[in-house]
Amino acid sequence: MSSLVPRAPYTDDELRKLYPAGLELQLVQILMRHGERTPVSARFQNTGLHPFWPYCASVRQMKSTILGANDAPFNTLQWKRHLETFGSNDEPIAATGPKGELDDICDMGALTDLGRQSTSQLGARLRHLYIDRLHFLPPKINTTDFMYLRSTPVPRALESMQQAFSSLYPASTILPDSQGTLPIPTILTRAPADETLYPNDGNCRRFAALSRAFAQRTADKWNTSEQMEYLNKLFSKWMPQNSPRVAVDSRPRLSGIMDTINATAAHGPGTKLPKEFYDAKGKAIIETIAVEEWFAGYKESQEYRTLGIGGLLGDIVGRMVGSVERPGGNNSGEERSRYELLRKAGQGHPQIKFGLSGCHDTTLAGALASLGAYETVEWPPFTSHIAFEMFRRKSELPPPPPTTTSSSAKKSWWGSLFKSSTTAENGIGRRAATTLSPEEKEGLDGYFVRVRYNDEVVTIPGCKKPGNHLQGDESFCTLAAFKEIVDKFTPRNWKQQCRENLDKPAFPPQPEPAGY
Repeated sequence: MSSLVPRAPYTDDELRKLYPAGLELQLVQILMRHGERTPVSARFQNTGLHPFWPYCASVRQMKSTILGANDAPFNTLQWKRHLETFGSNDEPIAATGPKGELDDICDMGALTDLGRQSTSQLGARLRHLYIDRLHFLPPKINTTDFMYLRSTPVPRALESMQQAFSSLYPASTILPDSQGTLPIPTILTRAPADETLYPNDGNCRRFAALSRAFAQRTADKWNTSEQMEYLNKLFSKWMPQNSPRVAVDSRPRLSGIMDTINATAAHGPGTKLPKEFYDAKGKAIIETIAVEEWFAGYKESQEYRTLGIGGLLGDIVGRMVGSVERPGGNNSGEERSRYELLRKAGQGHPQIKFGLSGCHDTTLAGALASLGAYETVEWPPFTSHIAFEMFRRKSELPPPPPTTTSSSAKKSWWGSLFKSSTTAENGIGRRAATTLSPEEKEGLDGYFVRVRYNDEVVTIPGCKKPGNHLQGDESFCTLAAFKEIVDKFTPRNWKQQCRENLDKPAFPPQPEPAGY
């Protein structure tokens, strides 16, 4: 399954069980894989598969911001894009589709029109759940300050997140503020060297070494197996002459073959491979091997988890704890957390309630595997998502803060932007659970975390222990237990740790199972 087939909306009975009356939903953070795309590189042209696909109508409607001369205001340049490529003699020629199409030609790895539709549909499903059914988010907004919007620097991830946001809050639901200005959402991105929204082997030398070691172990295990022989019977006649056998580390790699299979399976008849590429048994074998190659390290090695996904999950936990520490929470009136990015700490300013991050298949599977909750051999389909939901007991809800904004509140908000590093000493989001005082641990009581993957609840192994979950439901992990599990692989200094242990073995001396 390359494209996600969403499950039916929750019934009223399912909704009552999933969102018990005694709990109040306080914070939701969504990690979403981008939608359907083209392959990241051209493969198997010897089958008749065309390298360029005409599935990107958005390139007819490109817009760029232009600064006028002599301090003139910004303007918008509208333009359309054609792709250029090499001809038979290295001369430049226009890239065209299977039927000679010149317009709508996608770049490699680009979000297609189908991908835009599926991510828009995800946004509509999120609106239906969190606005129409649960009334957790407001139906109309005049600010996006309560949202944490982020994307990797990869265009398909950013565009997918924008598509989902635009269906979560269509233009008709966005209202002007008291000055008549429509809110402009802020979307956070990072430089590639700082990116933790995907496993960043390109900027983390130690993680790259670990990844290569686990990939080689997978190759040694599977390259001469009966399963690989089955794949060779299917595909070897289409492999290049310099790499005639299918293997984990062939060229193209087995995961690259899977990439082209999944991208073509999702799209139209004009961009299909021969039928043997869609053999059900072959697809199951490929995914089993690819999942092991790419994600076994998260299940087996704490260092792998730390360098691959620990920074991201540490951020997610940090925002949860920051939501508890916020003014009006258990520590009302105190500005204690620096982890709720963009939050306005003064009374009357909204807190982060909802996060939406555009990312990748390796993000989702890496996060679930690191929590011991990826017990499948299926690769994450396009437009998959994980929902991290934090709840609190209704009996422990504090009184609501005042709704008026004072000048002192504004000062405290601006002051929070320029606080010294001592703020980190006050907030406990990034502090290891083992270092917390009894009072600090007590501040997390009554809060629970639940994880859903593609609208199905997953359970974290360490949360099953007595005292680590809501009574009667192991899927509701206490916030304290969830934090303790994630703390074990949250990096102290990710960039520094990426430069350490370069001469050490890749595999841990003894098992380090995930999710505990």
